[in-house]
Amino acid sequence: MTTESAAAAARATVYGYPRQGQNRELKKAVEGYWKGRVSAEALRETARELRETNWRQLADSGIHEVPTGDFSLYDHVLDTSVMVDAVPARHRVAVEADALDGYFAMARGTEDVAPLEMTKWFDTNYHYLVPELGPDSAFTANSDKQIAELKEALALGHSARPVLVGPVTYLLLAKPAPGVAEDFEPLTLLDRLLPVYAEVLADLRAAGAEWVQLDEPALVQDRTPAELNAAARTYRELGGPADRPKLLVASYFDRLGEALPVLAKAPVEGLALDFTDAAAGNLADLAAVGGLPGKRLVAGVVNGRNIWINDYQKSLATLGTLLGLADQVDVAASCSLLHVPLDAAAERAIDPQIRRWLAFARQKTTEITTLARGLSQGTGTIAAELAANRADLASRASSAITNDPAVRARTAAVTDSDTRRAQPYAERAASQRAHLGLPLLPTTTIGSFPQTAELRTARADLSAGWLDTAGYEDRIKSEIREVIAFQEKTGLDVLVHGEPERNDMVQYFAEQLTGYLATQHGWVQSYGTRYVRPPVLAGDISRPAPMSVRWTTYAQQQTSRPVKGMLTGPVTMLAWSFVRDDQPLGDTARQVALALRDEVADLEAAGTSVIQVDEPALRETLPLRADAHAPYLAWATEAFRLTTAGVRPDTQIHTHMCYAEFGDILRAIDDLDADVISLEAARSHMQVADELAGAGYPREVGPGVYDIHSPRVPEEAEAVSLIERALLSVPADRLWINPDCGLKTRGWGEVRPALEHMAAAARRVRGSLPHAES
Repeated sequence: MTTESAAAAARATVYGYPRQGQNRELKKAVEGYWKGRVSAEALRETARELRETNWRQLADSGIHEVPTGDFSLYDHVLDTSVMVDAVPARHRVAVEADALDGYFAMARGTEDVAPLEMTKWFDTNYHYLVPELGPDSAFTANSDKQIAELKEALALGHSARPVLVGPVTYLLLAKPAPGVAEDFEPLTLLDRLLPVYAEVLADLRAAGAEWVQLDEPALVQDRTPAELNAAARTYRELGGPADRPKLLVASYFDRLGEALPVLAKAPVEGLALDFTDAAAGNLADLAAVGGLPGKRLVAGVVNGRNIWINDYQKSLATLGTLLGLADQVDVAASCSLLHVPLDAAAERAIDPQIRRWLAFARQKTTEITTLARGLSQGTGTIAAELAANRADLASRASSAITNDPAVRARTAAVTDSDTRRAQPYAERAASQRAHLGLPLLPTTTIGSFPQTAELRTARADLSAGWLDTAGYEDRIKSEIREVIAFQEKTGLDVLVHGEPERNDMVQYFAEQLTGYLATQHGWVQSYGTRYVRPPVLAGDISRPAPMSVRWTTYAQQQTSRPVKGMLTGPVTMLAWSFVRDDQPLGDTARQVALALRDEVADLEAAGTSVIQVDEPALRETLPLRADAHAPYLAWATEAFRLTTAGVRPDTQIHTHMCYAEFGDILRAIDDLDADVISLEAARSHMQVADELAGAGYPREVGPGVYDIHSPRVPEEAEAVSLIERALLSVPADRLWINPDCGLKTRGWGEVRPALEHMAAAARRVRGSLPHAES
C-alpha cells in the first residue's frame, strides 16, 4: 500500500468516552435507584439515553468508529467479571435473585456481605473492582450487555467497535479470592478463560461487529517471559477461529516494550498504541520490529489523560512517520476519554484565552478528527486550525501565569537540609509521646466527616448569593462543634474538625493557591458514583494566605484533646489535578511543597501538635515500568519532606494512603519520614501491615479497620479481629486504630455506629494488653 493510499484511509476513533452525562445524570440515576426513588427500568433508560447521546456527539464531531461496551453503571472491570461469570460465591445468591442488585452488591457490599476489593486502575485515579479468582474458578460466557449495546449503536446507524478488557489484563488484575493461598496466580486460569472470550467474540461477530477491541494495558508493565508467552498464546488462539471479528489489541499509558514484538507477530488485524510523551519509545520500538505490515495501526497521538490542547505539528510529524510502518494508520486519543471531563466550552468562569489552552473530551474528539483529516487530505485542508493551534500554544508559553519569577527563585534556592527533620524518628517519637500523652492503640479518623445535604446546600447557597458569608461560617462552626462533640463522646483520642468547609481534598487548597484554575463542570469518575472535579494546575504555584489554620484552630478551641491539622500533600495535589505538561513534574511538586510548607508552619505556630499531610496518590503515580521508579520516588519523597521537615520534634506528622498496592513503594514510605502512616487495610485483610512489617518499617502505623467504601457497618467483634490481626505485625506501641479513609461519602447513620464500634474495639483490645493505659 502506498503512502498516499494509507493517508487517504486514515480514520478517527476513540477507545471510550465519559459515562456520566453533561449534568452527571448517571450518578443521579444510580444513586436514586439505590435509594428506591428510581426504578430499574428508569435507570436502564437513563443509561441508554446517555449512550445514545455519547455516540451522537462522537459521530457529529467526525469520529468514524464509535466504541460500545465501554459504558458502565459502575465499573468496566466488574462488567468483565459479569461477562465471564466470575461472581464470588458470597454474591452468587444475590446475583441469581436479581442481576442488577447483585451487580451493585459486588461493587458496594451489603450489611451482611463484603464487596469486591477496590484499587487504582494502573497509574490513574480511576478505581476498579478487583476480580477474585481461585483454583476452582470456572467461567461461562454472558455476552448480553456487550451484544445489546452493539445493537443499539448499529441501529442508530453508527459504525461501532465493541471494547472489552483483554483476557491477559483481566487475569493479571485479579487477586486470589478470600481463603485461597496468596501465592495463587490467576493467570494459570488462562486456558479456562480463552474459550469463554472466543465465545463472546463469536457472539459479537454474529451481532454485527466487524472489529472488536481487546484492551491489554497490563502489557505495558514489566512482564515475565511466562506472562509474555501467555499473551502470545492468547492471541494465537483468539486469532484462529474463522467466525470471529477482526481483532484490535489496544495498549496505553506507557510503551509496550517487550510485548510489542509479541503482539506484532500475533494473528490479529490491528494494534492500538500510545504515542504521547508517556509512552516515549513506542515509535522507535515499532520501527525496530519492522512496523506492522498487513495490519491496522490506531495511533494514540492525542493525550487522553490530560486536558491541554494537542500540538498539531508534533502529532502530524509522528503520524507521518507511522504511515510507513503500517498498512492503515488511524488517529485516536492515547486511551479512553473516561479520564477527562466532558466539555471545556462549559467552563464560562475561566478566562476565554486560557480556556483555549484546554481540551476536554469533546475538544479532543475534534482534535482527533482534525488530525485525521490533515493526515488523509493534506495539511492544507487544516491550515486555519494549524495557525490557531500555534497561536494558542504560544499564548500559553508566554503567559505570566506560567512564569512567576519569585516562585522560580524560591524553588531554585531549596537545599537538602530543607528536606530533613532536625532529629531522627526515635528521638522525635519520645518527644511526641511526652507531649501528646496518648494511650496505647490511639484512635483517630482520617479527616473528613459526612458531607451532609445541609452542608452542600449551604455551600451552594453561598455561591449563589442566597447565604451571606457570616451565615455560611456560622453553619460551618456549628458542624465543627457537633463533630468534635461526637468524637469526644465516642472516645476518640486524636480528633479532626471534619472538613465541613471543603468541597474536595485537592480542590479546596487549589482554589486558594495561585497558579491553579478551578472548573465548574469538569467532573471525572473516580469510582462508581463518586465523581471529582480535578483542578487545573496551569502555572507557577504560591500561597497568598493561610488556607486551613482558622478552622483547625476553631476546632481545637472546642476540646482539650489534640486536633489534627489536615492538608493534602504535594504529590496528591499533582496527581489529582490536571497537571501542567510544560515542565518536569518534580519542579511543579517542589513549588506546591513550598506553598504547603508555609501552611504547616502556620498551623504549628497556631498550636497544632498533630498535622496530617495526605499522600494517597503516592503509589498510583508510580510509573508503570520499574526503570522509571527511582527518579519519580526521589522527587516525590523529597516534596513530602520539603512540606513537613520544618516542624519541631514534638509536632507529630501523619500521612495517609488508600486503595493501592503498596509493595512497590515500601522503601519510599520509609523515606517520607512521617511519624505515623495510616493506610487502607480492611478489604485486604491487613495485608499492608504484613508488608510493612516484612520491610522493617520502624514508625507508627494505622492500618484501617473500617471499610468506608461500603454502606455496611462493621460490628465491634469484626474490628477487634482486625486489630488483633494487625498486632501480629505491628507492636502495640506503634499501632493506631482508624478507618480506611475519610468519611465524606458516608452518611451519619453508618458513621456513628461504625466509629463507636471501632473505638469500643480499641478499648477492648487495649484493656487486654500488658501495661495498657486507660
